[in-house]
Amino acid sequence: MVIANIISYVLVLLGALNWGIFGIFNFNLVSAIFMGARSIGSIIVYSVIALAAIWLIISPIITNGVLKLQGNRTVRDTDRA
Repeated sequence: MVIANIISYVLVLLGALNWGIFGIFNFNLVSAIFMGARSIGSIIVYSVIALAAIWLIISPIITNGVLKLQGNRTVRDTDRA
């Protein structure tokens, strides 16, 4: 679940950067890469980013309010000072 959270977090950040570039410079990076806002590549990218955002909304509900971005670590006896 940690890997899914990290991937989703990165995808949502990339989507937010695209919206920021679009809002400030009126340039849609995704549609520029895929040659159109309604091309199949753009639709796939937008859908994946939307699914990532939905996952980031649902994930804390599944894990009792915790969005885990790191795995569990155990403290060994040699690590204690």
